Amino acid sequence: ISKPHHPRATEAATKYFLTQTLASTAILFAATMNALNTSNWEITLTTETTTMKIITLALMMKMAAAPFHFWLPEVTQGATTLTALIILTWQKIAPLAILLTNHNNTNPTILTASAILSVLVGGVGGLNQTQMRKLMAFSSIAHTGWILATITMAPNISMFTFLIYTMTTTPIFIALKKSSTTTIKDMGIMWTSSPYLML
Repeated sequence: ISKPHHPRATEAATKYFLTQTLASTAILFAATMNALNTSNWEITLTTETTTMKIITLALMMKMAAAPFHFWLPEVTQGATTLTALIILTWQKIAPLAILLTNHNNTNPTILTASAILSVLVGGVGGLNQTQMRKLMAFSSIAHTGWILATITMAPNISMFTFLIYTMTTTPIFIALKKSSTTTIKDMGIMWTSSPYLML
């Protein structure tokens, strides 16, 4: 993330590191609690409600689901285009896999509340954005909400939603990279310079 050696990239890397470290520490704390109570270190076999709530909240923080979404727009804005693509797609695979593995033990109220909040925050937050990477970050928050909404009822649909999100986001970021577009205003004049890329 901080490869460009720019202050904004360094700030983005620091925010990403601190957020992910906090979430990982919470998962480790939950695993330790589970081991103390059940003598089992596997978080995929957790049945304790408190432990599962902590794990669910930590995974939501890793996926940038609301109300733990505040770091994502700033990190994607400070990162390069391809790094932002990786953060918005690839980095969500591991938390999503753990949530899908534990979907029977997760608290549906927490997931549903976060899903509704994520869709609202992603939709409303993206309305006034002019920077493309921030706009895509709010889009990612909204899509994370739709993924969380389906995990408890239909885990296969949440996987399908994630795959469609990844398949639609990747070409957008490739187009942004090839055209060096950073704002919505740049998208308007991009049609004249590279019409095939806009298709």
